Amino acid sequence: MKNDTLLVHAGRDPQAHRGMVNTPVYRTSTVIFPTLASYEDRKKQGDKFVRYGRHGTPTTYAFEEAMARLEGGHKSRVVPNGLAAVVASLTAFARPGGHLLVPDNVYTPARRFCEGRLASWGVRTEFYDPHLGARIAERLTADTIAVYCESPGSQTFEVQDIPAIAAAAHARGIPVIADNTWATPYFLRPFELGIDVSIHAATKYIGGHSDLMLGVITAGASHWDAVHRAVDDLGYSVSPDDCYQGLRGLRTLGVRLRQQMENALALARWLQAQPEVAGVNYPALETHPDHALWRRDFSGAASLFSVELRPDFAPRLEKLVDSLRLFGIGSSWGGYESLINVVKAGGSRSVTKWAPAGPVLRLHVGMEDPQDLMDDLRRGFAAASA
Repeated sequence: MKNDTLLVHAGRDPQAHRGMVNTPVYRTSTVIFPTLASYEDRKKQGDKFVRYGRHGTPTTYAFEEAMARLEGGHKSRVVPNGLAAVVASLTAFARPGGHLLVPDNVYTPARRFCEGRLASWGVRTEFYDPHLGARIAERLTADTIAVYCESPGSQTFEVQDIPAIAAAAHARGIPVIADNTWATPYFLRPFELGIDVSIHAATKYIGGHSDLMLGVITAGASHWDAVHRAVDDLGYSVSPDDCYQGLRGLRTLGVRLRQQMENALALARWLQAQPEVAGVNYPALETHPDHALWRRDFSGAASLFSVELRPDFAPRLEKLVDSLRLFGIGSSWGGYESLINVVKAGGSRSVTKWAPAGPVLRLHVGMEDPQDLMDDLRRGFAAASA
């Protein structure tokens, strides 16, 4: 089935729930068994057998089934948020003396987990240039436990050559973990590129309405047991109400992403022509240095990108942001509304340099009319220059 059809039908079985179109919300902690024998055999019934609320209910399993089908993986597990997905996926492979490769532009809380908690467990994290591609082979050692990828990368939106990285890692029997939050499975099928474990902050586009905290980990068959155990060992559980909202978000994911990509492209191209702008970091633009990789591997682009302003705009930045009416000032993204925040130039990189001459804004483009968004930014630029 095509993606749009999968979004409508995956994780849905009306006849199993008295004809209800949507899988109902099953709320429970305790599950009652008819006999002692059935209770003692509960762990033999498989991952999707309802035995205790922490492990999931039919609502949980419906969302996990839908995500696994969309991603093209073996099975999925839900966790409370995107960072929990990062933590559980890395914990699944962590061991004392292990060596982990992580791109230098990684999401900052993920870097903090690697440099803090993983280091205390005896795991050494090496940060690498996200553009290494096949040259990642030079960094692999006998102790490498995994290669972590984030494509596009946080704030700067470099696109990684995932197939080349996966080929090099798999030649040494090393798994590849990737954060697929930006593209979602709608615009990138991770397992077709060689990724072994795909993670999501489903809080973003999958939830789609800025009212949900949720994460998802999908693994291939050979790494499923390790991921499954890690989630259980960490004690993660997600309410069935949140899983229901995740399912609801999936049903409209395609139409939202297509519209938001159209809006984002219009806004990004308009920004390129503005005198206040030095550059736009958006892989869907032909001017982006990794545009060819994006065209090869992705079927579309999310509506999140960054904008580099001229150096002389720095003193007026706060006035620009505070003058906007349609762009909310906030940290998240992936919802229906447009957002803006200021990026810390240089970030927390340690092996690659990113030193834009002027201030940097991160924009999330929502479902508003793009002309209204352009007018809002135009007013902001005018107010900042007054």
